[in-house]
Amino acid sequence: MTTIYSDFMIPEEIISSLRACFHSQGDTNFTIHSVSYLTGGDINQTCKIDTSSGTFCLKYNFTGKFSSMFEKEAHGLRLLQGANELRVPEVVTQNTLPTYTYLLLEFIDSEKEIDRFMFRFGVSLAKLHDHSSDFYGLDHDNYMGSLPQSNTPSNDWFDFFVEERLQKQVALARDSRRLDYSTTKRFDELFVRLSRLLSKDGPALLHGDLWSGNYMVSESGEACLIDPAVYYGHREVDLAMTTLFGGFSSGFYLGYETHHSLEPGWKKRLEIYNLYPLLIHLNLFGSSYLGSILRILNCYIK
Repeated sequence: MTTIYSDFMIPEEIISSLRACFHSQGDTNFTIHSVSYLTGGDINQTCKIDTSSGTFCLKYNFTGKFSSMFEKEAHGLRLLQGANELRVPEVVTQNTLPTYTYLLLEFIDSEKEIDRFMFRFGVSLAKLHDHSSDFYGLDHDNYMGSLPQSNTPSNDWFDFFVEERLQKQVALARDSRRLDYSTTKRFDELFVRLSRLLSKDGPALLHGDLWSGNYMVSESGEACLIDPAVYYGHREVDLAMTTLFGGFSSGFYLGYETHHSLEPGWKKRLEIYNLYPLLIHLNLFGSSYLGSILRILNCYIK
């Protein structure tokens, strides 16, 4: 994220809550010295705050606008942090107030990538994917961007990916008339074929929204993950997202394969997995993503 201007005003309700939080931790004269608005997010207000207790990243929005979004983001960050493979910002506190809800995080300065950064990032992601579960999904729903993400647990990856990922987004796009009848029928045909196209692999802990805007380079030169949409799924889902919106360099995949070999045909399957984030973007931002969706469909359904 980039600082674009200072003297950004934080709502007094949030300031009072932060003051009470830090007072309970011993800072009886908690003071905010400066506030700087941060670019990079289009869902919530995000700012850097310099205080008597340190420097933090504050994200906030109106209570009820996105139900429990910050609570679920905090849970996802803690789940990734618990794996201890990749750095994430530490969750300082999260609170829901009558008017506003907020999430306070450790502030991490974003640095430039250093030599072999992407290679080491790939190794670390492969190690994250070693962390598994007895099921695909998660014990609660969360968000992908600003859209709810359903994570109803399943023992079958094919069923989970079709029912919890593609079908829900196709239905949303159909109901909003972003997909026409013929395209939704082509998706139905694709769903029948997917059981033969998708590989089977155990549930892996996923970041869930791993594009180039959701990682930073920390002051120590290590990768730091932000804005997760975590669940347990096929590890190729995370790899697929890395190829969207600019993509990652080849060193990342070389690093990944030093720890985890990739199954034959993995590159072809990435486009199938990217139907999910492309449908998300279609539902959020409109028809500019339809061409990419149709191109992938055309590879499988004539």
